[in-house]
Amino acid sequence: MVSSAGTGLLSMMAARAMGLGDSPTCHSNNGSVTACESYLPMVKLMRKVLRANDMARSITVLNKRSDEVRVGVDIESRADVLVSEILDSELLGEGLIPTLQHAHDMLLVENPVTVPYKAIVYGQLVESTYLWKLHDLYNNEAEILDGIHLVPAGLERIIGVKLQQHPMHCDAIRREIKLLSEPFRIFEFNFGKRPESHGETAVHVKATGSGQVNAVISWWMLQLDDEGSIHYSTAPKWITLSGAGNWCDHWKQCVWFIPGKGVPLAKDEEISLRAAHGDTSISYQLEPHQPKSTGGDHHVKGGDFCLTLSPERIAIYGDAEWRLSVLNALKTVLQRRAPSLCVIADDSIFLALLVARFSTASHIMALFPGLQDKGIHYLKAVADANGFSMDHVEFVRKKMANWTGDDTHNKAVDLLIAEPFYYGSGGMLPWQNLRFWNERTALDSLLSKDASIMPCKGLLKVCAMSLPDLWNSRRSLDKIEGFDHSVVNPTLGACGDAADGGPCLPFYVWQCGEVKELSQIFTVMEFDFSRPISPCQGKVKVKFSERGICHGLVLWIDWVMDAENSIVVSTGPDRRHWKQGVKLLSTPVAAGLQGSTNTGETSCLIVQTSFDPSNGELVIEHVPS
Repeated sequence: MVSSAGTGLLSMMAARAMGLGDSPTCHSNNGSVTACESYLPMVKLMRKVLRANDMARSITVLNKRSDEVRVGVDIESRADVLVSEILDSELLGEGLIPTLQHAHDMLLVENPVTVPYKAIVYGQLVESTYLWKLHDLYNNEAEILDGIHLVPAGLERIIGVKLQQHPMHCDAIRREIKLLSEPFRIFEFNFGKRPESHGETAVHVKATGSGQVNAVISWWMLQLDDEGSIHYSTAPKWITLSGAGNWCDHWKQCVWFIPGKGVPLAKDEEISLRAAHGDTSISYQLEPHQPKSTGGDHHVKGGDFCLTLSPERIAIYGDAEWRLSVLNALKTVLQRRAPSLCVIADDSIFLALLVARFSTASHIMALFPGLQDKGIHYLKAVADANGFSMDHVEFVRKKMANWTGDDTHNKAVDLLIAEPFYYGSGGMLPWQNLRFWNERTALDSLLSKDASIMPCKGLLKVCAMSLPDLWNSRRSLDKIEGFDHSVVNPTLGACGDAADGGPCLPFYVWQCGEVKELSQIFTVMEFDFSRPISPCQGKVKVKFSERGICHGLVLWIDWVMDAENSIVVSTGPDRRHWKQGVKLLSTPVAAGLQGSTNTGETSCLIVQTSFDPSNGELVIEHVPS
């Protein structure tokens, strides 16, 4: 038998089913189990788990990918059973097809037993304003009258959306989606047969209601046994008949956005969906209703070009309130004086267009530390549509820490601005955007005496919350299917039973299942960008204002954009397109109100934070009071 490894759970289950074990009562004449794991730290962790469960001598662990395993070298003969879990939320993204192809060609007997037995990919047509705003920047900004065109007419495809999965398990998303069809089958993959690298299928879908089709949501269901009695599904929460379980964040659903505003569909109307899969992904095409770009084919100067951004960044750039806040903050600075030299420290294409459009007398230096050449290529393509010349825009590849007066043409920097946003930082904690403060410090000697800094400061906010689903998903492991997994807790960062609750992790809190604020929002620390970066400490008493079970602290940064403290861009839980930092408690506490005499209740938490600029880490400590 061959199994995929991980922490060894599947391997141990297979060994137990075969009557194998390290104890004297177990016999080894029933076969053998070989586990493949390419990631060495996981191999070491698996071996700890096997020793803790007296399975170390019953399972052969290979520090290899399965396609590196050779019969006669690593295993004695072809295996008759394959146990695997090489699946991602799209099913194919971890290389399921090429892995199965190699296994059937080189490692397995003909007609092997496989667990799972097969997988079925399902889809459903939906209408959702939330999902629409995650990809259609062109139509969203068409209603915003600030004079900035991130996606000008004729260049509708210049900004593309990064493909990613979205969690549909939470009630907040379910309330915002209108279902326009029943679930329908798209592809079926039989693990016992060698799969093809490419496949296509046409599905005719009948609308169950009228609306605008904004997206196709897809998920998969496993049939684990050949009899069809055991199933597991990653379906969204509204699918009640598919075996969908409680909230989770380890499986998400795939969303394929219909271009533009979507496709209108009347009840009982039939629409054709063509799906195709390759080795690692699935794509879709609506026929014959596929929306076309309103500007037709286009060619960006120098050839076709597309700047790919995350769905959340596209939604932010299409948000009228956010754009107005940033625009007003910049206008306040420009009214004070016209900067001779402006430096844009981050990857904000919006700020670059804004300054170039409204401060034509300024020389602009854009760093684009993550976008690099893509950023300047983008600016060149949209300059005409935004009414500015690239003559006064310069792209700087040199790191700001190495700048001298020669780099700024011997001019002092009058305006240093950022959102702040750094390309590729979507999975990071909020305070990792304090990179802006570090870069402002590196530029300190080149700033004019009355230079404007935007944002002016950052406020670290904290709120105590009830987060039962998230806490349970990160709790310490004990027995799983009868096997001791407690040794993995320190490595995998479990929160339960950990002395400090484990590390602070980034989440879109509103997507974390059941959530409830138990306190008001408090400011625990302030970062002053008018001064060079320095260590900071903060302490605040977080008083509970609601009864409930407190599972953790949620932290984020509000960016104060102007010196008058009148324009603040919040990234808190009520702002859906930013992640917050979540510090889970090792043991949840019962939240009570001030003056409560109920035994076992706590009225507040004392929260202390410290920021270390040498490594950018924020230490968070909390004690009940």
